Amino acid sequence: MGKYRVYHSSRFDRELSKFAQDFQKRVDKIEDQLSNDPYTSGPLSVKWFREKRHGRHRIYYLIYQYLEAVIMVAISEKKDQQKVINTVKFLLDFFRKELETLIDKEDFT
Repeated sequence: MGKYRVYHSSRFDRELSKFAQDFQKRVDKIEDQLSNDPYTSGPLSVKWFREKRHGRHRIYYLIYQYLEAVIMVAISEKKDQQKVINTVKFLLDFFRKELETLIDKEDFT
């Protein structure tokens, strides 16, 4: 088990459910990588916002070092990359609160 815990936002889960099983399995492998070192890919304007590429798709995630947690927040194709980046930046507070809720639920189970 890695140092970081990896979570999915509700938005990410909705998007992921639309993909084939092989893509979902690839996301599982990406989660394993992120739990060990979430800083493996290049930053998107700031150190804590990054993406992993798989084929023509981008998987976006936020790193919360103080919580030792990563939250996967969106999936897009290259053509929608900037729109998704802007949306994630706009929703940063929402994603932080969602992550804190997920951590609290996990801590109580």
